[in-house]
Amino acid sequence: MKPIFVAIDTPDLDRAVAIAEAVRNEAGGVKLGLEFFSAHGPAGVARIAQLGLPIFLDLKLHDIPNTVGKAVAALAPIAPAILTVHASGGKDMLKAAKAAASPGTKVVAVTLLTSLDAGDLQDIGVAASSADQVARLADLARGSGVDGIVCSGAEVAAATQEWPEAFVVVPGLRPAGSDVGDQKRVVTPAQALNDGASVLVIGRPITGASDPAAAIRDIAVTLKNNEEASIQA
Repeated sequence: MKPIFVAIDTPDLDRAVAIAEAVRNEAGGVKLGLEFFSAHGPAGVARIAQLGLPIFLDLKLHDIPNTVGKAVAALAPIAPAILTVHASGGKDMLKAAKAAASPGTKVVAVTLLTSLDAGDLQDIGVAASSADQVARLADLARGSGVDGIVCSGAEVAAATQEWPEAFVVVPGLRPAGSDVGDQKRVVTPAQALNDGASVLVIGRPITGASDPAAAIRDIAVTLKNNEEASIQA
């Protein structure tokens, strides 16, 4: 699987299709989130899936175990390659999600949103550092039987050291020199991949480019160059 999944965060179906078509030869898949799903639902996901790209359905489900289990079961016909739930929903909720998912779907638990930092954690009553909170929730996810976690690039090295077999999704990535936008714990795609990421989720640096295909190719080249440099070292 190619590591770059392009985050298509738009309610505009035609634009979403155009972006997916533009990146289909370079991307490992596309991420469709709450904004897209709220506008178009399963039919919109099916439309994108017709292009032949794996779908990362990023809904971050979080509710009581019975509700999440039924929601995941309702999504099973879509058979996304990756589906997110919130680790903070607890072990029983995570188990229910995994049990209800399509056999080919990797269920990954969101540890801490990449838009949050230490100050935000204090605001919501979490005394732990970002790294400690991610580690705690990653351990919870591991014990629940899900396939892996979602964490920022700042925590991926520690997460993969503790859980080497985890499928680790890293969002909020920015190529060197890019605007970080609303992301607060940001690393480059190459660094995240070096630290053990399985999937690199990149949105605006690609989707906001005048030529999305060229933008993803440029990032793919940096990953290849970095890999070759690591081998030579």
